Amino acid sequence: MTLGVLIVDDSVFFRRALRDLIGRDSKFSIIGEAVNGRDAVLKACQLKPDLITMDVEMPVMDGISAVREIMKRCPTAIMMLSSLTKAGAEATLEALDAGAMDFFAKNPADMDEAFGQGGRYLLPARLRMLAARAQRRVHTTLPTIPLVSSQNVSSVARVAERGVISRRGLVAIGSSTGGPAALQLVLQAIPAEFPVPILVAQHMPAAFTQPFANRLNENLAISVVEVADGMMLQPGFAYIIPGAKHGEIVRRSQGLFFVTREPVTSEHFRPSVNILFQSAARVMGGDMLGVVLTGMGDDGMIGAQDVRAGGGHIWAQDQATSVIYGMPAAVAKAGLAEAVLPLQEIGPAIARCVA
Repeated sequence: MTLGVLIVDDSVFFRRALRDLIGRDSKFSIIGEAVNGRDAVLKACQLKPDLITMDVEMPVMDGISAVREIMKRCPTAIMMLSSLTKAGAEATLEALDAGAMDFFAKNPADMDEAFGQGGRYLLPARLRMLAARAQRRVHTTLPTIPLVSSQNVSSVARVAERGVISRRGLVAIGSSTGGPAALQLVLQAIPAEFPVPILVAQHMPAAFTQPFANRLNENLAISVVEVADGMMLQPGFAYIIPGAKHGEIVRRSQGLFFVTREPVTSEHFRPSVNILFQSAARVMGGDMLGVVLTGMGDDGMIGAQDVRAGGGHIWAQDQATSVIYGMPAAVAKAGLAEAVLPLQEIGPAIARCVA
């Protein structure tokens, strides 16, 4: 059975580009197109697509307003398509808050490479996974965020009661698809006086991480900043690694510092969770906690191996609460996760992880 897709964009060019790109995949069927947000709401409820690609800036009704209306009237898996600008980033983050499940960057300045070389593979793959996630929600009898099983409660209690890291330790978190919403839920449980720094590697374009950090900082107790090269890491802060770069931790005489590294062509996940975890394992040894949240692929697994080899600790998000159960699944299936937890339990467990 094919997956029905509704394409929403006011640009004839981008609608055609999406139709050609998505239509190459036999798993998809383009069942409609909309030229503005109001048109999108009407067709979403009439055609009942499996998923929607949604532009941000459109006449009559913008993409953010359309997402809100669709999620109220006929909830559907929505992929936002956004320009690589600060304004595009802020609008996309607002759309994710409104209920969109994921986003993908488009390049209006280069019509020949509207979605880049990687988009020819990544966009259809991510759409398939979003549709699968949405279908699981519809056909399961469990709530979207399930009740915590007694086994999960016990695992959280065990790791939290003994305090997995000291006040000289570090928490590192990796996430990708579904990560922005997951990170907000996790970090909102962390108190302002949290005694160790938190480093976050969220797969994002360069223009997105500063607005993302600002948005989190405005709404959370803990201070959230986009970390800069050479910045000293302090307790009570969550640091978002800049998009499209890699981040590493180094120890100097004054304390822990963050350094950036430019990716090479073969390093597709940026910022890399593997690189963050590996550097933390080298510097911290066993005094660190790595947490792997929702995301496509297996970034974080190799780094988690180094963390565990050095005596550190790894937790992973469970399948039921992950938008895409790729990254946490890779860690869990490799036997590297000491606890596999529902999303709503991860933040409180981190808040209690310091001895």
